[in-house]
Amino acid sequence: MTERLRLMAVHAHPDDESSKGAASMARYAAEGVEVLVVTCTGGERGDVLNPRLQHKPELLRDMVEYRRREMAEAARILGVRQTWLGFVDSGLPEGDPLPPLPAGCFALEPLHVPTEALVRVVREFRPHVMTTYDPSGGYPHPDHIRCHEVSLAAFHAAADPARFPSEGPAWRTSKLYYHATFSRHRILAFHEALLQRGGESPFAEWIKRMEEWDPGARAELEITTRVECADFFETRDRALIAHATQIDPDGFFFKVPLDLQREIWPTEDYSLAFSHVESALPEDDLFAGLRSLAAS
Repeated sequence: MTERLRLMAVHAHPDDESSKGAASMARYAAEGVEVLVVTCTGGERGDVLNPRLQHKPELLRDMVEYRRREMAEAARILGVRQTWLGFVDSGLPEGDPLPPLPAGCFALEPLHVPTEALVRVVREFRPHVMTTYDPSGGYPHPDHIRCHEVSLAAFHAAADPARFPSEGPAWRTSKLYYHATFSRHRILAFHEALLQRGGESPFAEWIKRMEEWDPGARAELEITTRVECADFFETRDRALIAHATQIDPDGFFFKVPLDLQREIWPTEDYSLAFSHVESALPEDDLFAGLRSLAAS
């Protein structure tokens, strides 16, 4: 293998790519890796979460176009390519009991439909590494859980010439990783560091919600790979702020000073789910086991 290394990150909505793995992607792109973000839905059912923009009803009338513009700007900041898988946001159901999901949404699509769409992209882009969410979705949004299911199915199906033969020649992606950056250990480390500095922590409510979502699931996700990317934390934050309808620039994402982040947790973390190449764990590189092949 002598071609340029390629990384594909599969996400549920626009803005997810800037909050999960963004600094890693920016680092790899700066190093010459070809990076493609695949966004499964258009984020059509997202609310305007930025208080500075909530008085603008025109945003809700054309949310799809606004989110596309935001995604394009975030991709530019990160230095990556981006493509849409073309499915409709399921929304986050709320209430007790939870309401049914809307007809035609991503989470209700038969699994083979978005799997075939992603297989097509995999075979066109031919990534060496894919990243996505673990089985919990990271949090219980139906689109995040479905994104995991589709990514896992496509990772395997794209390598099988008998599956979806009309979508191009088979391609076996070498490694599949799950995002593990939002671990309890990391959140607690920031929470305690902020309190020790005599400041306030925005993470108390987050820690409580994590327990309510899926007690113990995050503690069980083994971190196998820590990618040093502190030099790109500022780039990550600029990409996240580009999603202006979704991100409050005064919100909790930005409450931990960058110098403290670089000191306490200078990595983005992953869990290696599947690999067709040998690499010694723990790793410090998503392309561990592949770079020597690329150089040969």
